[in-house]
Amino acid sequence: MADAVEIETMKNYNIAFERIDPSISRYPYCIVWTPIPVLSWLFPFIGHMGICTSSGVIRDFAGPYFVSFSLTAYVLAAVLICFIPRYWMLDVSKVYASGSNTWDTAVHNASEEYKQRMHNLCCDNCHSHVAMALNLMRYDNSTSWNMVKLCLLSLIHGKHVSCVGFLKTWLPFCILTSVILAVTLSLNLR
Repeated sequence: MADAVEIETMKNYNIAFERIDPSISRYPYCIVWTPIPVLSWLFPFIGHMGICTSSGVIRDFAGPYFVSFSLTAYVLAAVLICFIPRYWMLDVSKVYASGSNTWDTAVHNASEEYKQRMHNLCCDNCHSHVAMALNLMRYDNSTSWNMVKLCLLSLIHGKHVSCVGFLKTWLPFCILTSVILAVTLSLNLR
């Protein structure tokens, strides 16, 4: 029985990986991340996060009492950010009671809960929504997911969709840092 579940899980995981399609923003079993203009330019590890269903539909806590469906609100709102630059594909076999139904139910329940909440940039935000979904599905046998842990792990494990995705994530930070260093050095040389 355990072997059959493992085979089914690997089959789902492989199908999901093959179905990742950035051109239509479909990322099955993934956490997706996009920069927030200005904030991510200063701190490139901070951005907007969503979690995807088994079919790849993005769900994200996009504002007070609103969980968007499919495309993230920041992607729709920002002309400069027209796609998801980074994603982190999770392993569905690490879900307690493994399977796409458990995954989708947890994403749905977290989304329904966050439709009832006020958005708070520092304390109860898109990262918290994703953390709740992971806690509900007991991903990796844990119920201690939080926004700090997700921020760090998505930075470490996230994959850039393309070279352009990498540039949209890091170029503004590098330019800003270079300008600050140049101004600092020129002031110190006087």
